[in-house]
Amino acid sequence: MIPIRQLFLKHQAQTSDFPLMIEVERAEGVYMYGTANERYLDLISGIGVSNVGHRHPKVVKAIHDQLDKYMHLMVYGEFVQAPQAKLAEALTATLPPHLNNVYFLNSGAEAVEGALKLAKRYTGRTELISCRNAYHGSTQGALSVNGSESFKNAFRPLLPDVRHIRYNNLPDLQDITTRTAAVIVETVQGEAGVRVPENDYLQHLRARCTEVGALLILDEIQSGFGRTGTFWAFEQFGIEPDILLCAKGMGGGMPIGAFIAPQEIMASFKTDPILGHCTTFGGHPVSCAASLATLQTIQEENLLAGVAEKAELFKKLLVHPRIKEIRNCGLMMAAEFESFDVLKAVIDKAIVNGVLTDWFLFCDNSMRIAPPLTITEDQIREACDIILRSIDETVGK
Repeated sequence: MIPIRQLFLKHQAQTSDFPLMIEVERAEGVYMYGTANERYLDLISGIGVSNVGHRHPKVVKAIHDQLDKYMHLMVYGEFVQAPQAKLAEALTATLPPHLNNVYFLNSGAEAVEGALKLAKRYTGRTELISCRNAYHGSTQGALSVNGSESFKNAFRPLLPDVRHIRYNNLPDLQDITTRTAAVIVETVQGEAGVRVPENDYLQHLRARCTEVGALLILDEIQSGFGRTGTFWAFEQFGIEPDILLCAKGMGGGMPIGAFIAPQEIMASFKTDPILGHCTTFGGHPVSCAASLATLQTIQEENLLAGVAEKAELFKKLLVHPRIKEIRNCGLMMAAEFESFDVLKAVIDKAIVNGVLTDWFLFCDNSMRIAPPLTITEDQIREACDIILRSIDETVGK
């Protein structure tokens, strides 16, 4: 029999010439286990996905219960399905009253695509504005509003009429005009290395969008579902979006995404043309059941309450001459090193020592730290000890 690792390399499409090649046998809580029972403490949660940990019992039970009833039945929006309706109700209950209509999809990139279409359809405008160093996904439309030229140049031509402004730069807000259909912005920039809004940036952005009639799309695909210490990151900045995007931590490990808007705006998809946006598997009942269980787990286990304290413990413990800075918004964290080469050596050694971390697409000298919200104080201490030891063993003090 051909080993799984060889099958992976021979038949599965690759995204780089240096995959991590960790073969996972099982996962539970904050840990993943290899085929020889080697243990890895997961500090990145599948890139912000496993906010309630791997295979949370309540999520697993919800999946099993739904499997016993039905799986896919019909394209999205035609049948009344309890998992979709109950999840939509629970989501809107966490939001301001005007964000009352949910469109379910399979991923964050799909949520971006749907939101961009909705903004153009509702406003009748064509210009889209996003921020430099933004990451919104890899599909054609989402890639068009990404803010890294090196990441997308090989795939041009992309969507026309897209402009980029600088995040946290107030003068650039004047580039938003009556031609602008929407501004799409990460509430907290993720792949730029965890960049938090400063100087009331989001309030000024909200005011400018309102002034010129442009829609404000907040991308909380990474920062939503408790990652920053509030259920939605925008709650910390005194603003409300016109359209909200979520995915990643939403599904408890199952694939799901959504964009959320006022019913008046969302209704634009119903006519001229009918089925203005459609999806076959969006809102899959098993994924919706898992998502509802995830949402309820965050609330019932009061996971938000511990986020700030856990983040502070990371910052207190991760002190080393090689770590130049730690940026964070809750448990969305970046530890900056002097270079990618130094960081990559530390990441590789940490994996050997039993901790999984990562780097950022547009900030490759910073270590990504985004553990499950369920991580304990002892597990944080274990992880930090291993990171510090890995630094000493590779690049020294």
